[in-house]
Amino acid sequence: MRWSLKILGCAALVASVSGVSANDVINVKRMTMELARDIATASVEACRADGYQVTAVVVDRSGDVQAVLRDVLAPRFTYQIARDKAAAVILSGVKSSVFRANREDIRMEMNHVDGILVLEGGVPIEAAGYLVGAVGVSGAPGGHLDEVCALKAIETVQERLDFAM
Repeated sequence: MRWSLKILGCAALVASVSGVSANDVINVKRMTMELARDIATASVEACRADGYQVTAVVVDRSGDVQAVLRDVLAPRFTYQIARDKAAAVILSGVKSSVFRANREDIRMEMNHVDGILVLEGGVPIEAAGYLVGAVGVSGAPGGHLDEVCALKAIETVQERLDFAM
């Protein structure tokens, strides 16, 4: 018992001397590989059902690619476009269409930032109120249609996102 008190006392002394506080370490929510895969798959399937060949890219909260799915006839360029739409969501925290509408004043400049493309088709992925990533879709005949596919995909996993702890 005495040793326990001494150890706790030493730990408290070290913490106060070093300036360590509970706010120095944070917990971060991340999506699983399976969730990212399911969102990419649902995005491509939603567009395919409407007759569009697309690529879906899911990025994590840092903007790093976590899952990619390109339909058979989707042009290879759709990968980069989808990825850059998702990155715009990570930058702004909102759908890429909302970012585009809200920041029309800097849209052209933002499109010159390497890895960012301010076009419709990127949607945030939120779990229990936390941004855990984004999905970008490219290949439908219009970014608004890419966005519809991404939103349908999020809808297919919404219950899993809502109850993520």
